[in-house]
Amino acid sequence: MIRLPSSHAAITAPLVASSTAFPGIPIGRSLLDGRPFHLSPAMVDDRVLPSTNSLALGGLGSGKSTTAKVRGRREHLSHGHQYVVIDSFGEENAGEWVPLTRDLNGKVIEAGSFTLNPVSELFPSEVREHLIRSLIVAVEPDALNAQAAHALQHALNHPKATTLNGLVDALVEPEDGRWPAADLAAWGVGAAIALSRYTEGSLRGLFDGDNAGLPETDLPITTFDFSRLDRNSPAIPSLMAAVACWVEHVWLPQSTAPHRHLVLEEAWQILLSPATSKLIQRLLKYSRKMGLSLDVVMHTLSDLGTGPAQDLARLCEVAHVGRLGPEEAALVGALLNLPDWAIARIPTLDPGQAVWKIGPDYVDIIQTVISEDEARLTDTSSRRRMAQALAVEQDTIDLEAEAEADVDEDQEQEPDVTVLLERGQDCGADDGWDWEMPPNVIDTRHQDAIQAAREGRCSEAADLAAIGEREDIHAHGINSDEAISWLSTRAKVAELCGDRDQAVQLRATVARMGKDVDWFEQAKDDGAPQWHRGPDPVAPVSPAEYEPPVKARRRTWPYLAAVAALALAAGGVWQSAADDKKEQAHQEKAAAYKGLSVTEVNIDGVTTKARAEWSEDGRTVILSARVDEEAKFARIDSGEQTAQEKVAPLEEGQIPMPIRLEVKVPVGDRYEAVRMTVAVGGPHWKEGSRAPGREIEFRPDRTATDVETGKRLKQYYSRLA
Repeated sequence: MIRLPSSHAAITAPLVASSTAFPGIPIGRSLLDGRPFHLSPAMVDDRVLPSTNSLALGGLGSGKSTTAKVRGRREHLSHGHQYVVIDSFGEENAGEWVPLTRDLNGKVIEAGSFTLNPVSELFPSEVREHLIRSLIVAVEPDALNAQAAHALQHALNHPKATTLNGLVDALVEPEDGRWPAADLAAWGVGAAIALSRYTEGSLRGLFDGDNAGLPETDLPITTFDFSRLDRNSPAIPSLMAAVACWVEHVWLPQSTAPHRHLVLEEAWQILLSPATSKLIQRLLKYSRKMGLSLDVVMHTLSDLGTGPAQDLARLCEVAHVGRLGPEEAALVGALLNLPDWAIARIPTLDPGQAVWKIGPDYVDIIQTVISEDEARLTDTSSRRRMAQALAVEQDTIDLEAEAEADVDEDQEQEPDVTVLLERGQDCGADDGWDWEMPPNVIDTRHQDAIQAAREGRCSEAADLAAIGEREDIHAHGINSDEAISWLSTRAKVAELCGDRDQAVQLRATVARMGKDVDWFEQAKDDGAPQWHRGPDPVAPVSPAEYEPPVKARRRTWPYLAAVAALALAAGGVWQSAADDKKEQAHQEKAAAYKGLSVTEVNIDGVTTKARAEWSEDGRTVILSARVDEEAKFARIDSGEQTAQEKVAPLEEGQIPMPIRLEVKVPVGDRYEAVRMTVAVGGPHWKEGSRAPGREIEFRPDRTATDVETGKRLKQYYSRLA
């Protein structure tokens, strides 16, 4: 991966919209020309920006959610905008928008803590029917045909249809109407079965209340916290359907704010549902008329598959894309019509940086700038930092233990030795070193990067060059010889790794900066080595007192030389062929590498989704399994790592949840396959008995194989990655 600093990008990337400025709240600064960047889509002329809807994409830790929350806070404080947030991700069993909501004196509504009556008289009749149809489709997409729809309309007019339980009774035992009751009962069976999921099944307690339970419409921000629900549960699209109806028919007509925002956090699970995608599509199309902006936040477009859900992304006129992999960056670039230079930058972005596209023409790279208060309210990495702190603390303890062990050993050997170095203390009374620094430190970073590229470790070589370049920019400045020299090194790395286009572009950048391409490799006039190298090693000299005897020359040396030359040539041909074959195999593996494999298997009658994800450095693999709620027991094993969970008996009214298990295993090679054994106890599993299992081999090219049968398993990466 080639990383190009922002100031160097200004040389190689065109300033597509350098003269454009937008009104509104401050967001950050441009990394192409350093200008401040402001944007409030609702304040932009509709001839420039017909729609105010926005799409935020980016991998974990890219800063997309932080940018969305910072924009929401500033829009409310500066312009009085109102927000409704569908939040389905967070830490400590709470959505990530909860701290910001409470800071703005908003309201958090947790899923499961309230009950909604979708057939309440507070809703207009057309809203009731639309909401009920959405709930049915959310759990049974094929349950509503023409006959079932008529049976539902007939049941909604029944006096008992004031609650969901009463509606189910009216479907099962209808009265005569235009058609006989027997026909209506037969037509309404599918709809009744679907709605019974909400009255008797796993989704009970969400929609079987006696009143509407609607939230206030004058709050600055209302957050519906779905983070405790399973991400693949039909409860999320069902609740989303109810919220969408409330937004369209209650909140928007009653709100007095100058502009309103509906935020969909982790939107892929909402947009994939046929029941809610149509609702969201209608809101997107009529958002300008409603004075509404839909702000969609999600990881990747691949989560939406290739169906109509991905078409909804095209309706967003504002898009900001954080760090993504090269494959996903190409997909996003094609969908949003981004220029090639912007697509190439997406995989190299740092946290908080994003490629922004506003309207049809404006493209820029923006660094979001936040205050300390905003950082505290938008923090979503506390667990990760806690884990890192624990790791550092453990390393410190281990180092102290090793130091104490070394001290004890030294004291046994030399009782008079005094320990001078302790944690938190300086050595020496004058706060200095007790030995002199060497007069010159050899900088081998350039050669390390080039050597890694020669050995086929292209990703490591690019990372070494990027780290060295960043260090020299901070130490010496962007236009220093030390910083510019890395462009030539990176060009050499790109050439060795087969990316000739990148090498040509980097060398052209060096030339435009007034430097010869290989200027920093040229030796000085005085014969001294280059500044970035150490002195060449001196050949050993034989001691003066030893002079090897001079042997008489023999005339057989031409023959020996010819034989040696032939041997070297043959060996060179053989070695070259072997190297070519090895390089070709390496390139094939690199081309097929995706770093992810996801499959779905059925074990003991329970659907189990198994996943393997390789880390960015290729040294570890996270193996996980998600087992549906019917399971009573689940366990995964890989090497010495294991994880298991046994489901306790459910209490009355408690919703069953799927089992999630995860282990992290080391690998020696990023292209290495890993195996995981998954054991699942289904609905009839008895404690103490052996649970059925399957052993799966995952490969980083998005393939998985059943080890026992050797059969390749179908991939589900587009839906679950």
